Amino acid sequence: MAEPVNLNRFRKQKARAENKARADENAVKFGRTKAEKLQERALAEKAEKTLDAHRREDDERP
Repeated sequence: MAEPVNLNRFRKQKARAENKARADENAVKFGRTKAEKLQERALAEKAEKTLDAHRREDDERP
């Protein structure tokens, strides 16, 4: 005799597999590696420092 199948478990496993596949697609499409994130952050910090270095100090004259 065949063993009974739990349809709820099968349905949940299928949903998890679909969600995992969608997550993997999004990771490829939108994801960035840690190195890319660090490089972007470093470039932003460098640009901010350069901008601050060129900022003029206002002289307060009476």
